[in-house]
Amino acid sequence: MTDQRHTHRVDDSVFRAVYDSPGSLPGKHRWVTPEQDVRRLEEVLGIPTKTIGAPLWVSGDTPECPQCRRAVNWLDIVTSALDGVHGRDMIAHVILGEQKFVNTEMPAAIAGVRCVECQTSIEDLRSFKCHNWAYAVEAIDRVLAGDSGRERS
Repeated sequence: MTDQRHTHRVDDSVFRAVYDSPGSLPGKHRWVTPEQDVRRLEEVLGIPTKTIGAPLWVSGDTPECPQCRRAVNWLDIVTSALDGVHGRDMIAHVILGEQKFVNTEMPAAIAGVRCVECQTSIEDLRSFKCHNWAYAVEAIDRVLAGDSGRERS
C-alpha cells in the first residue's frame, strides 16, 4: 500500500460512473471470487453465511497463485490484510456497508497479498471491487474533478 491514500467517499452517481464496467479494472485478466471462497471469507470475517451476495471482482496479470495454482481472490486479499493492516470489522463494513468508496490510485500491484493456502507472495494482483468499492481507472479525471469537499478515508 502507498503512504498517501487515494480513496474517496463518493455519492452513488460518482460510484456508478466508475463501477459500471468490470472492464475498467487494470491488469490483463478480470475474474470473480468463487462462491466457495466467498463462504470462507464470511467465516474468516465472522459474519453469517450467505451475507455477501454481490460479486467480488479481482483483476491482475496472473489469476492464480504461482506456487499452488489456486485462483487468487478476495479471500487472499482479506486474510493478508487481517495480518496487521486492517481489522475484521473494518473489512466487513467495506464489503457490506452502504457508503460508496472509489480508489483513484492505479497500483502496479496490491502490496502484501499472500496466497491463503501456501502463503506464496502474490506480486501482480492489481485491484478488487465489490458493490460499494471500486477503482476509478477509466474515470480518474472525472472523479477527481468532482471530488472537492468530499471526505477522504
